[in-house]
Amino acid sequence: MSFSQVSLTNWSAGGENSLSGTTLVNLFANSKKGKHSWDNALDMGYGFLKSGNDVLHKSDDKMELSSKYGYTTSKHWNIAALVNFKSQFAPGYNFPNDSDAISDFLAPGYLLIALGMDYKPNDNFSFFISPLTGKITFVNNQELADAGAYGVERAEYDTAGVKIKDGKKIRSEFGALISMKIQKEIFKNISVSTKVDLFSNYAHNPGNIDVNWDFLLTLKVNDHISATITTTLIYDDDILVPLYSDINGVRTQTGAGPRTQFKEVLGIAITYKL
Repeated sequence: MSFSQVSLTNWSAGGENSLSGTTLVNLFANSKKGKHSWDNALDMGYGFLKSGNDVLHKSDDKMELSSKYGYTTSKHWNIAALVNFKSQFAPGYNFPNDSDAISDFLAPGYLLIALGMDYKPNDNFSFFISPLTGKITFVNNQELADAGAYGVERAEYDTAGVKIKDGKKIRSEFGALISMKIQKEIFKNISVSTKVDLFSNYAHNPGNIDVNWDFLLTLKVNDHISATITTTLIYDDDILVPLYSDINGVRTQTGAGPRTQFKEVLGIAITYKL
């Protein structure tokens, strides 16, 4: 959890009042008995920012639940089944426009169901490969679904501009998944956790790989307080990011296309281990 506040009164050097905060929650519950293993993880994050007279708006919003069951077949290999769900808590806006949401809970939402093999030589490393992976994208907002946001099929309109068919709220894909996870203390009181997911759709542009890479660096102060740096990199050619240009001094949207998305969050964490 991190929090910052700036208050200025008659400050000659200039500046703006500001208020910001970020909360990160990482929960793990893993078990192993004989040849059976079950690994579970819940990652959540939410941040807000208020600068000057601007309205309060979010700066971070994440919800991810992952569960993986494995059955040992050899020394380091498991037959494994994976379920992963991702979404967010609250609506998101393309500020300064704060009236039309561009995202919301389950808009988008992603569900992965995969069956494959998991290579786990130790507790710090996992390499999961699945040739049988279903990916479901949810856009539970009709306006966004009608616009074809996040890769769903957009609405159809007649020549007069009247909608004759709603956009679909669900998109199903079938393909292959590679998921690699590393979690290790690299130096005393400094640990790294990173996970990379690569998905290819067999039926549509299989060479365009969906990438989701999460990285967490933790610097431990004591048993309960640590500093964290988290980053997320996403590339999905089905997600069209607005493109802007400066036209006559006005920031104007000139199109949309796939782009690499990147997010970084620095915070102070309160840790408690069970």
